[in-house]
Amino acid sequence: MNTRTAAAPRTAAPTPSNTEPASSEEQELERIRNLQKEVALHRKKNEANYKAALAGGPLPKKVILSATVPKEFHFNTNTRSKTAASSSTAHKDVDFVSQLRKPASPAKAPRGATVPKPFNLSTGTKRKVDEQGAYVPMAQQIAQFQKRTPERYHLRSRRSQARGPSPVKGDHLKLTQPHTPHLLTNQRSRAPTVKSSAELEAEEVEKLNKFKFKALELNRKILEGVEGLKKPTVKEPTVPEGFELQIDKRLQERQSTKPQEGEEKQHIFKSQPLPKKILEGVVGLPEKKVLPPTVPESPAFALKKRIHVAPKVEEVKRPSPIKAPPVPHFGLPFQPKLQENHQVEVCPFSFEERERERRALKEKRLEEMRNEEVPQFKAQPLPDFDSVSLPEKKKLEPTKPEPFRLRLDERGAVKNSRWEQMVKEEQKQREEATVFKARPNTVTHKEPFQPIKESRTMAVMEAFELSTERRARERQEYERQASEKEALRALMEEDQRREEEQREKEEIARLRQEQVHKAQPIRHYKPVALKKSEVPLTVPQSPNFSDRFRL
Repeated sequence: MNTRTAAAPRTAAPTPSNTEPASSEEQELERIRNLQKEVALHRKKNEANYKAALAGGPLPKKVILSATVPKEFHFNTNTRSKTAASSSTAHKDVDFVSQLRKPASPAKAPRGATVPKPFNLSTGTKRKVDEQGAYVPMAQQIAQFQKRTPERYHLRSRRSQARGPSPVKGDHLKLTQPHTPHLLTNQRSRAPTVKSSAELEAEEVEKLNKFKFKALELNRKILEGVEGLKKPTVKEPTVPEGFELQIDKRLQERQSTKPQEGEEKQHIFKSQPLPKKILEGVVGLPEKKVLPPTVPESPAFALKKRIHVAPKVEEVKRPSPIKAPPVPHFGLPFQPKLQENHQVEVCPFSFEERERERRALKEKRLEEMRNEEVPQFKAQPLPDFDSVSLPEKKKLEPTKPEPFRLRLDERGAVKNSRWEQMVKEEQKQREEATVFKARPNTVTHKEPFQPIKESRTMAVMEAFELSTERRARERQEYERQASEKEALRALMEEDQRREEEQREKEEIARLRQEQVHKAQPIRHYKPVALKKSEVPLTVPQSPNFSDRFRL
């Protein structure tokens, strides 16, 4: 009974074949209504089962579906009219299934040849420009675009699918007749860039006429005034002058001061006395120092005697305890201090005292410089050439070989120590494993196993909640919060508007009050008293360009 009622909504609203197909929105609304009806039926059925289970009554019997009854196929070929040749003969019942794989009978009249139809490839997919119709404002076009459903969401009607592809036009194709393109360049008024041969010839003739040679008349005054010509003055030739170089002057001075050949003095050689220290021994060289022989030492390649540096273990710092900042004291309110009106006292000042001090200091320094004693020149004594003192030669110590301190050795030592420790631990574990130690017997003291029969109670169906109810409840909560937010926003906007109006009124009142003109009283200042200057006149002095007495 329930299955019949559940299947009823699906067959309740059949669409007649003569009416137009419904749009996608109507079909979607119809499908939603059918689903809602099915959910309501399932809910009633579940509530009935829940009540029956609580009451302890028998559970509803399951509906046993009847077995599928096979039916024979009914092909339309059985009802087709036979050909004229077979109409003369007696009608015979022929089994269609047995005749399926047999060849066609020659009695049937052959059909006509297949008529080929051209493909409809001429229709493009480009969007065609609509013809200009009545003017539609932009706002109306936007509203229509937002209201109507896009074409991609429209379902194809079954009637258009039953029609098949669009019929193809049977017009024969014709040859394309070429047409000259109507370019806008032909309508432009532009001067041609290339000149014709006639224009070029006219330009050449015009140039020839323009630069035509025309002789001038002879001036008779040129022939009459030939006798009175003056002879040009001859200039004196340029006299070359030699360069006055300083090197020539120096050469002349040397030749004038150079003595003559006869007056040259003869140079007399005088030998120096022989020093006696040279005969006694070697002079000027230090004594040779004998160095001790180098003692060879073998390099220290022994790794066991080296001092191994233990790896540093970084200490993990404990996190510092979090201390909350103290609560600020809000007892006394802030009281700004108003600035006091200080009156600036006008005091006379002068730079005369400072200039007097600087002048006295300068004179004092000059007096000190004049009273200083002039340092006397004192020559250094001549060196003693009898004794030669050479610096001592530094004695270099022999290089002492030291073993290398490689980090590879340190890492190798650490690795060896770890390896030895691991070997010791493994050996210890093996020794412990070889020692057998039996476990105590605890099974005999335990209670024997006793199976417990499971007490199954009748399954109690709990109330369930549909997703539609949950979504409806969430939607109501969301709408309630949205309405509260909207009301709060409207209230805040109203308060803000009132504050803005009040602020504007106060600003207008303040501006009106400021625009009231108030005359300023006439101010009386202290009269200006002219006083003769007490600064002495400047005494001109000649500049002192000497660097001797500068500070």
